[in-house]
Amino acid sequence: MLRVLVADDQDLFRGGFSMILDAQPDITVVGEASDGVEAVRAAAELQPDVVLMDIRMPTMDGVEATRRIRAATSARVLVLTMFDLDEYVYAALGAGASGFLLKDAHRDELVRAVRVVAAGEGLLAPTVTRRLIETLARGGHAVPRLKARLDELTVRERETLAQVARGLSNAEIAAELVVSEHTVKTHVSNLLTKLGLRDRAQAVVFAYESGVAVPGSPSQE
Repeated sequence: MLRVLVADDQDLFRGGFSMILDAQPDITVVGEASDGVEAVRAAAELQPDVVLMDIRMPTMDGVEATRRIRAATSARVLVLTMFDLDEYVYAALGAGASGFLLKDAHRDELVRAVRVVAAGEGLLAPTVTRRLIETLARGGHAVPRLKARLDELTVRERETLAQVARGLSNAEIAAELVVSEHTVKTHVSNLLTKLGLRDRAQAVVFAYESGVAVPGSPSQE
């Protein structure tokens, strides 16, 4: 069972998310929090696999709560928000979030997002990804120390990174590159280590900033 903690300051959203997730045979909601401080405390006590985290909350916002949870626990954080603003995307990713989804997502998208993040595969909402790519195309946010590490990747690892930037799962990448899923997992693990990246969400950002993935290219449409 995947253990999930739901953090949102609005009762309606918090209750709705909990109900949707608890209805799944492989997911159980172990707790709820109405602000960032409660979320940090609950994550430490309950040790969930995934924290569903709102961005705008009183006392402590979701970005700071994410940062503290990632520093103190092994929980992965899936950020949910009403606002697909670039500042929140970067702040959440910088704090250690593994996924970013808008609150108007369909319930099936929410359930899939929790499973994907729990499995260690980063996830960004399609609209957020487009805005992220547009900003990166303008040269908005650089990660200078990482660019020099690109030469350490093998050809296959670069190809894998490009597919990760498209948002493909390991199975889908395996089909694209005609290799086994185990091989893809090895490539992903190796490239994250070589580039000094925490997870696939950071790999997406790196791929566009380094030029491995190009906004507007056929593979991104």
